[in-house]
Amino acid sequence: MLWSAAIQGFKHYMMLEKGMSPHSVDAYINDVRKLSDHMVDLSPETKPEQVTIDMLESFLAYLNDLGLGRRTQARILSGIRAFFKYLLIEDLVSEDPTEHLEGPKLSQNVPEVLSVEEINQLFECIDLSHPHGTRNRAIVETLYACGLRVSELVNLRLSNLFLDVGFIKVIGKSNKERIIPIGESAVSHIKMYIDHYRRKQSNIRKDSRDILFLNRRGNRLTRTMIYLIVKDLVDKAGISKKVSPHTFRHSFATHLVEGGADLRAVQEMLGHESILTTEIYTHLDVHYLRETIMSYHPLSQS
Repeated sequence: MLWSAAIQGFKHYMMLEKGMSPHSVDAYINDVRKLSDHMVDLSPETKPEQVTIDMLESFLAYLNDLGLGRRTQARILSGIRAFFKYLLIEDLVSEDPTEHLEGPKLSQNVPEVLSVEEINQLFECIDLSHPHGTRNRAIVETLYACGLRVSELVNLRLSNLFLDVGFIKVIGKSNKERIIPIGESAVSHIKMYIDHYRRKQSNIRKDSRDILFLNRRGNRLTRTMIYLIVKDLVDKAGISKKVSPHTFRHSFATHLVEGGADLRAVQEMLGHESILTTEIYTHLDVHYLRETIMSYHPLSQS
């Protein structure tokens, strides 16, 4: 099996069967081509089904010698793992050479999280007498209540709201749908926005008629606009933390874990493919517990 044929088959698999975005497909293909180019230089006669773990370790050493950072190396390795998984599924290899391959050790960056009090501060800074204030309150309420990615928020559709029963449907990465519970406060502010602003907007563009959150020109909001809305609120609230729209997602998950939520349930609501991604919030929880002890335990206050 030639590398070119294997890579082309992998590309079709990601596009047609996995439903991945063109950007993600290109990134994976570029990762695998780095390996194929290296194999041509190292051993031109070696085909994909003949790659061994020793060859892959040599490739990782080569990436390290190029001066690539650990996260870049880990991302490339992720693409190569997906490639060999595809070959295994298609019975084009008898075993996966990446199965026991150790990747670069990554330090785990703990994301910034807002406290419940800080989130309430942000909410209180919004002027609900202004139409955009009503919309913006509904936006930040939804971000925090459902732990949405920004892309999921700006593409949230009216037809995917089931507010009377307390759920919304979200289209996440790779067009995967998930159902997420939504709290009463967020429901209340979404209804307020729809009733007092959204329904009265007469200039809505045809391709945005089913989109929930719109700008004054009747178009869906951009990711940049959501960032600016959050930044303005943070400045008004006087919060010194580095806050982005994604911070609400981290805060949503962290507060659930702190409250005793099942990690699998949190994984499902966040739309994580792997439980390992969600486990970062258990580390945040441990950090929170340590801070609590250091702040309130009598022997820690000397």
